[in-house]
Amino acid sequence: MGGLTVIVDTARSRFAKLHPVPIEKVRLKDNFWAPKLKIIQEITLPSQYKLLYDTGRVFNFRRAAGKEKGDFQGLVFNDSDVYKWLEAAAFSYAYDPSPDLLAKSREIIDEIAAAQDEDGYLDTYFTFERKIERWKNLRDLHELYCAGHLMQAAVAFYRATGEGKILDIACRFADHIISIFGPNKRMGVPGHPEVEMALVELYRTVGKKEYLDLAVFFVDNRGKRLIGGSPYHIDHEPFRKLTEIVGHAVRALYLNCGATDIYLETGDETLFDALMRLWHNLTGQKIYLTGGAGARHEGEAFGDNYELPNARAYAETCAAIANFMWNWRMLLATCDGAFTDIMELALYNGILSGISLDGRRYFYVNPLADRGRHRRQEWFYCACCPPNIARLIASLPGYFYSTSDNGIWVHLYAGSEAHVKLGDNEVTLLQETNYPWNGEVDIMVNPKKEDVFSMYIRVPGWCRDANINVNGEKLEGKLQPGGYVEINRLWRSGDKIHLSLAMPIDRIISHPHVAENNGKVALKRGPIVYCLERADNPGFDVWDVVLPDDAPLNAEYMPDMLGGIVTIRSEALAADSEKFGRRLYAPKAEVKHEMRRVKFTAIPYYAWANREEGPMTVWIKSI
Repeated sequence: MGGLTVIVDTARSRFAKLHPVPIEKVRLKDNFWAPKLKIIQEITLPSQYKLLYDTGRVFNFRRAAGKEKGDFQGLVFNDSDVYKWLEAAAFSYAYDPSPDLLAKSREIIDEIAAAQDEDGYLDTYFTFERKIERWKNLRDLHELYCAGHLMQAAVAFYRATGEGKILDIACRFADHIISIFGPNKRMGVPGHPEVEMALVELYRTVGKKEYLDLAVFFVDNRGKRLIGGSPYHIDHEPFRKLTEIVGHAVRALYLNCGATDIYLETGDETLFDALMRLWHNLTGQKIYLTGGAGARHEGEAFGDNYELPNARAYAETCAAIANFMWNWRMLLATCDGAFTDIMELALYNGILSGISLDGRRYFYVNPLADRGRHRRQEWFYCACCPPNIARLIASLPGYFYSTSDNGIWVHLYAGSEAHVKLGDNEVTLLQETNYPWNGEVDIMVNPKKEDVFSMYIRVPGWCRDANINVNGEKLEGKLQPGGYVEINRLWRSGDKIHLSLAMPIDRIISHPHVAENNGKVALKRGPIVYCLERADNPGFDVWDVVLPDDAPLNAEYMPDMLGGIVTIRSEALAADSEKFGRRLYAPKAEVKHEMRRVKFTAIPYYAWANREEGPMTVWIKSI
């Protein structure tokens, strides 16, 4: 068994420049992520396991195996929630082996195995009377989407445990799909991308090139209008001709993940050129400040350029996760810190907001303004987001460090210990920091034997003033934000890198074409986006706050608040909306002086809606 390399096992990738450090080689020891990983294992995964039974998802597998009687329960793609849970459990087990979690996973695998047909087909919706419908509606019925999540879960569980039962199940199903689709067979393309990246990962794990070829086949068939040709399904143009990211946000971003994986195996520059066009469109015109993606409730879709409403934002949790996953792949392909910046932005904001602080409740939609009615739920009828965020957080240790031919790359910051294989040497890294609440990071470099290699230290794009010293000696020259600083030297055990990242509070403004944010600012400190919530500001409506440009902003660490956070405090003005009474409109002369001074507290956006209901806003009127 090889180490569990998270999401993308680029140790087998021909064109990857970076190779992730296996998840079991990293131990997080900070006060931010370490408790969250514990919550995922001890609270989130057990509660989701129970819900998989309570909501009929496991029943569907038992029904398909002939163990239960009754009708199929839930949505056509409910199998995928079981697979995502299993993948999350595999990541969690690899990081912190739990006998109970392993037992639950094996139990689920047994139910999956019993439901598989003799020919390898596996989808509990298409059993008994629905067998004749198999592969008849690729656009809407999610057979390939569910298959992809099975493959990803199988790879993760195999790498975590060395047990091959679920991997054999996934390979049998993949072989069945190969017997149906491909050149000189049936044409087709999945309505919901997912299987493309899964097939590449399966190829990396077992080495069967037909899996990679099938992934290429599905990407190459997109845009041939085999599923109707709509932008919603990203079927309106061949992938290599795309210039704008459109359609259902999760589908588009998962498709980009698959295309990037194919690029990492084939080096097809026409794919990479298209990916870069889509990335620039996303990050330059369609991404939320929180790293969220998808403006419209209709179609869970991207909108037009600069269409980024706040209260009506969709910004599905799964879309932020997909954004993170895509940028991870682009980072591995390029070593470019611009992709790490987007990963970090999505992680600390648009992803983390999707789960409650206690690990029991979830957002499907993540608006940037609300009147207090939007609250996290224990589960959803369409429950794609809860197990998706569980697998992302459970896998997080595997995103912190990578290696290249000549060195070690540090992508994210948290107190941690990592054991990194570098050539014939092993390097232990000890990282100490209180990130993201301050920017002081110490990294102790302990090679097993003295050696010359490079340490690549990331300077986040948000930081305009950074300094690095090694053993107390400062590196000369200005460090450019948004990239990596290479430190090449003879490293001895006990050598220490100190990174200092200035973390002022920034007032962020939008492009003028983001009409809803004109005349407004958002507060951001380091990687954290802030919001105002009524729970901290009971004397006024936070939607009425007007922040003067010269108002001083003060950061204060509050260890006992919302799990330990840095708040931002200041004085501002508040329009008194109650003075309008029943009027919707009024002459400006009558209301322009109806302002009063208030003191406000802003909290990290990810932590909102964990207390009593009330209005919330990220964007604040500014004068």
